[in-house]
Amino acid sequence: MMKMINNILVWSTLLFLALLSCSSGDSASGSVPDNAQLNVVINAEVVGTTISMPNGNGSGLVKFNISPNNATSYKVVFGDGETIETTTGVFTHAYSSSGTKTYEVQVTAFNGLKYFSSTKSIMVFVATSQIWGDEFDVEGAPNSSKWGYDLGAGGWGNNEPQYYTNRTDNAIVQGGVLKIITKKENYQGSNYTSARLLTKGKFSFKYGKVEFRAKMPVGGGTWPALWMLGSNIDSTPWPACGEIDIMEHLGNQLNKIYGTLHYPGHSGGTADGATTMISNATSEFHIYTLDWRADSIKFYVDNQLFKTFANSASVPFNQNFFLIINCAIGGNFGGAIDSNFTSSTFEIDYVRVYN
Repeated sequence: MMKMINNILVWSTLLFLALLSCSSGDSASGSVPDNAQLNVVINAEVVGTTISMPNGNGSGLVKFNISPNNATSYKVVFGDGETIETTTGVFTHAYSSSGTKTYEVQVTAFNGLKYFSSTKSIMVFVATSQIWGDEFDVEGAPNSSKWGYDLGAGGWGNNEPQYYTNRTDNAIVQGGVLKIITKKENYQGSNYTSARLLTKGKFSFKYGKVEFRAKMPVGGGTWPALWMLGSNIDSTPWPACGEIDIMEHLGNQLNKIYGTLHYPGHSGGTADGATTMISNATSEFHIYTLDWRADSIKFYVDNQLFKTFANSASVPFNQNFFLIINCAIGGNFGGAIDSNFTSSTFEIDYVRVYN
C-alpha cells in the first residue's frame, strides 16, 4: 500500500510539473506566449506611381501598411532622419528632399514580450518646389509678416559698435531689392547704425535649399551676413542650437566669401568652415546657396560648390532653423573700420527656400 501511495505522489508531481511547464511561457495575462513570432512585412505605396512616373508624382508621400497590424507598438525609421513611434501599422510619411532618392525604411514591432524588425528599400521622387520666399517687390518697410528685427547695441558677443534699429533709414525695400544701410551716426549712445532682420517666430524649416541673390556693401569694417540659427535658441543657447552661416563677407577681405557652421566644440574661432574667392562681390549680384539635407550640408556661390559638411545625428543641424540677414561693422571679425566710412548698402534681390 505504501509503494502505491508513493507511485501516486510521483505521478502527481510529474503531472503538476508538466502543466507548470506548459504555462510558463505565457505573459502575465496568459495571452501571449514567449515564443510568439511576428513576421514583419513593410508594404509601401508611393503616391502617384504610374508607368511614366515609377517613383511617384513628386509629392513625396508614401502610404505604409505594416503586417501584422495588431502589434502592441511600432518604431519606424524612415531613412531621411525622421523617426516615429506609433500603435498602428497604418500611416503615411512625406519625404521632402528633392530629387529621386532611395531610402532604407526600418520597422520594429513589439508584440508585448519581444521585438521583431524588418527593413525595406523604397525609391521616392520629390519635385522641387518653393516653400517660402521674399522677392522684395513691395516698396517701403520690409514685409512684417515675414521679417522681424533684432534691436539694440552691445556687439552681440563680437564687440561690434553698431546699434541695430527697425527704422527705414537702416532697412528699406526700394527698386526691387532689400537695402540694409549701415551708417556712421550717433544713435542711442552708439557711433553706427544698421539692421538685423530675421524670420524667427514667422518662418522656420528643416532641410531644403536656401538661395539668396545679393550684392555686398563697400567699406573697410563692413560685415554682411546671410545665415540661420536653430529655432530652439531660447531653450538651447548658442552654440548648442547650431548656426549655419550661408555667406559672410568682410570689407577688409574683399571678394572672400565665408561659409561656416558653429556647434558645440566648433564655434567662434574654432568653427567648421571654408572660403572661396569671387570677383566683383561689391559691384555685382551673386547667388549664395545652401543645400541642407539629413546627411550633408553644402555651400555654393554661383552654383559652384566650395564646402561640404557631413551632417549626422551628433550635431544640431537636424531641427528647424530660421533665417537672418544683417550687416555688422567692425568688431572681432569685421576688423578695423575705415576712418573715411560714412555709409554703405547691402542689397538683397531675393530670398527663396525650396523643399
